[in-house]
Amino acid sequence: MTTIYRYCPRCAQALQPRAEGGFPRQACPDTQCGFVWWDNPTPVVAAVVEHDGEVILARNKLWTYRFFGLVTGFLERNEIPHEAVLREVEEELGLKGDTATLIGHYTFERMNQLIIAYHVPASGEVRLGEELAEYIRVAPQQARYWPAATGLALRDWLRARGFDPQPIEMPARPRS
Repeated sequence: MTTIYRYCPRCAQALQPRAEGGFPRQACPDTQCGFVWWDNPTPVVAAVVEHDGEVILARNKLWTYRFFGLVTGFLERNEIPHEAVLREVEEELGLKGDTATLIGHYTFERMNQLIIAYHVPASGEVRLGEELAEYIRVAPQQARYWPAATGLALRDWLRARGFDPQPIEMPARPRS
């Protein structure tokens, strides 16, 4: 999730709501300062990894519930998205991505992210990276999608291949 600014990082005045760029924003009331917190989304790449005819879904070590999703990672400064997704597949699964074909882009509002999703056929032996706890393999014809962000990318990829995937119910997230 994004940081929520309460005070101006330039002059320390309390930020106030103001319409900027067609949206409500937090902004410094001092016109000399002019700071506006734009709260732009963070770009994230995601991979529908196809390996030996199956889709690989992974569970992050930080997730407190047992849920499997696409391999994802932040787009680094000066990185090209299709190269970033191949890097993430190698880092997280130890697999060599052959190509990265764009599926689409999706908003993940809860985390304020823009998901840029790719299909990545991959080869090699799965070796989990430090961020993943486990993975599962799913035959495309049996895959189901979750109705948000990366799940919609999986749905769109499956539909483009002639499958009719059904949604799953998301597990209840623990409250903090």
